[in-house]
Amino acid sequence: MIYKKGLYLKFPPEIVDKPIVYRLVKEYDLIFNILKATITPGKEGIMIMELEGTPEKVKRGLEYLREMRVEVRPLEQQIIKNEDICIHCGSCTVVCPTGALYVDRESFNVLFDSQKCTACEFCVAVCITKAMEVHIEGRTEKTL
Repeated sequence: MIYKKGLYLKFPPEIVDKPIVYRLVKEYDLIFNILKATITPGKEGIMIMELEGTPEKVKRGLEYLREMRVEVRPLEQQIIKNEDICIHCGSCTVVCPTGALYVDRESFNVLFDSQKCTACEFCVAVCITKAMEVHIEGRTEKTL
């Protein structure tokens, strides 16, 4: 059985230059998909990723991350389009890598398919009216 888990990882400054994700692949036989990352040498690093493998391998990989002092939280966020403030300018459609945001050719309205959304937050960054919102564990944030 294959298990896929969305994760929010926070790396302490002293380990951002270590091959931690590489070890998840080589030593724990896991597949990863980085959805978003901000890693700067000498500073705290943040990564949003999907980790995939058998439940036992994912468990061991998460234990390894915690041993390395990486803060690990489940990715429990989603993107919501606030229809009340969206002006349908289309800026978000240009940056959406999955096609979750697109322009309806008949109405010229921006439509959002939440099933295609990976919560990469590119749309949140470019939305001039802040109609694209991040929802995390019961709270709403305009930006992270």
